[in-house]
Amino acid sequence: MFRFIVACTLLASVFGDHPAPHPAPYHPAPAPYHPAPAYKPAPYDESPKPYAFQYGVADDYSGTKFSAEENSDAKTVAGSYQVALPDGRVQTVTYTADDYAGFVADVTYEGVPTYPKYDPKPAPYKPAPYKPAPYKPAPYKPAPVYHPAPAPYQA
Repeated sequence: MFRFIVACTLLASVFGDHPAPHPAPYHPAPAPYHPAPAYKPAPYDESPKPYAFQYGVADDYSGTKFSAEENSDAKTVAGSYQVALPDGRVQTVTYTADDYAGFVADVTYEGVPTYPKYDPKPAPYKPAPYKPAPYKPAPYKPAPVYHPAPAPYQA
């Protein structure tokens, strides 16, 4: 029996020195390196483009009447607009704008101003009839009366 215990102890010490191999822990592969994108504005052609437009408005209900037109050859802008003024005249502004002379406008008026005759009429004034408010005295409530506290007893 002694030999059996010694043999078991010897086997246990031999197998105890060499534990079973463990698999390596799992680590995901590192993400590949990508440099940050370099942002820059998209190419844009900012050279002036030729254009032309015009419009007009005539509203008899509100008395609004105006028109405008403008054209550009990419270097010089020229145009005009007309506005019907309240005094019956028509104001016309003709303008040009370029890099050399800047904005140059010519303002002209057509027609003769007409104004309605000022005829003030006094408004009939009738003062409101005086009626005093009915007298109602405020209710009487006497003020509270305060008495001094009695002095403590001392022997």
